Order: sequence, then C-alpha cells, then structure tokens
Amino acid sequence: MVTLEKAIISDAEEILLLQKLAYKSESELYDDFTIPPMTQTLQSIRDEFGLQIFLKAMVDERIIGSVRAFEQGETCHIGRLMVHPDYQCHGIGKKLMNEIESLFKSCKRFELFTGSKSEKNLRLYQTIGYKIFKTKKVTDNSNSSLFGKN
Repeated sequence: MVTLEKAIISDAEEILLLQKLAYKSESELYDDFTIPPMTQTLQSIRDEFGLQIFLKAMVDERIIGSVRAFEQGETCHIGRLMVHPDYQCHGIGKKLMNEIESLFKSCKRFELFTGSKSEKNLRLYQTIGYKIFKTKKVTDNSNSSLFGKN
C-alpha cells in the first residue's frame, strides 16, 4: 500500500537517489545527462528543504515517489515529480500531484514544466487539468513545455 507524507531533510539522500534513477529515462530521451535532476547535489537538495515542501510516496518504509513545490505570489510552482520506474503507471504520480496541490489551497494558479518529448508526463498533466501555456527552447535537442492550471 502506498502512503503519502511530507518528507523531512533526513529523506534528502534517498530522494536524490530516486531522482537520479527516475530521471535517467528523461536523460536518455533527450540524450542529455546534464539535466538539473541528474546533476543536483545532496547539499543542493538539502538547501531546497528550507525553501520548498517535499512530499514522499512510501511503500514498506521505502520512498518510491516524490514531488516538491513552493509558493510565489498566488502561484504554486511544482517541480521534480518522480516515481520509481517499477511503480510508474499505477496512479502514484497523480496522487502526489493531488496532494501537493491540496497543500497550497490559497494559490490561484499552479505551474510546472516538462520536456516536450516526455509524452507520459504530458499526458498525465493534461489528464489532471493542466494546459500548456508556453513552450521554450532549452537546448538544440529539446524544448520545455510550461503548464498551468487555475
């Protein structure tokens, strides 16, 4: 059974290891292993705990998913949604998104971005009500789609 709860700073190392595993497929898709989720350091993720709320999805005391977000003005910025490859396509990403949104009830808008080649991510975000409002070129090999939800 999957449980969701707020992560604490002592979870940082396990979340970072999961992040590198979960974003490996993104790196392969774009043939770019220098994307920020792959190069983030343990100190950097620990620093983010002071600025963002982290959620974790747990199975048998093991973190198998995570997402983080922060509020700026009336907008909640959501980032780094990840689910362990063995647990993908079981609704865990959707549960994490619903839970992180519920923690920012005062926000009037939610925003996130994903790579334009990341078809599973694009489908998920559109399924839960997000719409692309901007696309920008990130590298010669990729574009980033910015999603919003009111």
